[in-house]
Amino acid sequence: MRLQDEIERFYDAEPGGPDRAAALKAFNEFKFFLNRGEIRAAEKSGGTWKVNSWVKKGIILGFRLGVLEDASIDARFRYFDKNTYPLKSVSVADGVRIVPGGSSIRDGAYIASGVVCMPPMYINVGAYVDEGTMIDSHALVGSCAQIGKRVHVSAAAQIGGVLEPIGAFPVIIEDDVMVGGNCGIYEGTIVSRLAVIAAGVIMTGGTPVYDSVKKTVYRKEGDSPLVIPEGAVVVPGSRPLDTEWGKARGITVSTPVIVKYRDEKTAAATVLEESLR
Repeated sequence: MRLQDEIERFYDAEPGGPDRAAALKAFNEFKFFLNRGEIRAAEKSGGTWKVNSWVKKGIILGFRLGVLEDASIDARFRYFDKNTYPLKSVSVADGVRIVPGGSSIRDGAYIASGVVCMPPMYINVGAYVDEGTMIDSHALVGSCAQIGKRVHVSAAAQIGGVLEPIGAFPVIIEDDVMVGGNCGIYEGTIVSRLAVIAAGVIMTGGTPVYDSVKKTVYRKEGDSPLVIPEGAVVVPGSRPLDTEWGKARGITVSTPVIVKYRDEKTAAATVLEESLR
C-alpha cells in the first residue's frame, strides 16, 4: 500500500530532513484515515488479533513532526501541545454524545456513531471506540486501545495505551464487555467478548488470572498477550505469597479470579451481582 510505504520510509528518516513537507503531507493523509477508523493499530483477522506496526509508526511520526503550539482557550485556561495532534473535530452529524464537563478526544482517535462520553473522560490518539459504547466519568482510553461495540467502560476505569514498543499489542476490549469502575487493564491484555470485569480488578501483562471454573491459570506467554476468555466473569481475588517468608507471615497478593461464565442471554449486571453475593 502506497501510504504504508510512505509512513515506513518517513518513520525511518530524520524528522527534520529535507522531506519534512512531504512527510507532513503523508502524515495528514494517514491521520485522515485513522480518524475515520479505516486504518487501525490492531485488528482481528481470521479470528486472531494482529498488530499493525506501521500504524503505530505513523502515530509516532506525527509526534516527531509536530511543533509545540499554544492551544489555550483564554488567559485562564492555558494548554500547549504538538500542532499535529489538536483536539478531534466532532460534529452533531457524527452521532457521538459528548456530555459537557471537561472531556477530551485527541485527533487521530476513531469514535463511532452512538458512543456516549460522560464527563470528564479522555480518549487518546490511535484509540478505536466502536458503536454503542459508553466511556464513563473519569475513564481513560489510552493510545491505540481498541474498544468494541456496546462496551461499558465504567467510572474511573483505566484502559491502558501501548504505543511502544512498535510490535506490542495494545489493550483490546471486545464487543459486549462490561469493565467495572476503578478497573485497570494494561500492557496489551485482550478481554474477549461478553466478559464481565468487576470493579477494582487490575490486569497487566504479568498478572496471572486464576480460572476457578476451568481450573487453569492464564498468563502472558512470550509475545502472546494475556487473554481473558469469552464470557468470563472476573472479580478481585488474592493468593498466598509463594515464598517461605511470605507464607510464614500469611501475606497474600491481589490477583484476578474467574468465578463463572456468562452467555449472551445473561445480563452482565445480573451475573456480576450473583457472583459477588
